[in-house]
Amino acid sequence: MADVDDEMWNEFHRVVNMTSRELGDWLRTRDAGEDAEQFPDRTGTPTGHDVLAILGKRRHDITDQDAHVMRRVVERVYEQRRDDLEPTAGQATWRHKLMSIGHDPLKPAD
Repeated sequence: MADVDDEMWNEFHRVVNMTSRELGDWLRTRDAGEDAEQFPDRTGTPTGHDVLAILGKRRHDITDQDAHVMRRVVERVYEQRRDDLEPTAGQATWRHKLMSIGHDPLKPAD
C-alpha cells in the first residue's frame, strides 16, 4: 500500500472527472481507425490505462507506482487548466489529450 494522503486521493478523483467507463470507451475510440485494429486492452495511452486501473481500485490497494501516476495526472491537468476546473471549450487536440488521462475539460469537476 502506498502513502496517498486524503488531499491527493480527493484531488485525483476531482481532477479525473471521467468515469472508468467513459475513459475506457474514450481510449478504445481514440485508437480506432480504418487501418488499425487494436486489441481492446492495448488501446490508448499507457497513462490512460494506469488511470483506468486506479479508478478500479480501493484506496488501500494503491501501489507506489499508482501514487506516482496520480500525482503526475493532477500536475498535468493543472498545468493545462491552472486552478480553474470550470467547464471550458478549447481546441479539440487539447481536449482529447486531457481526456486520454481522464479529464474532460467540458465536463464539470466534482
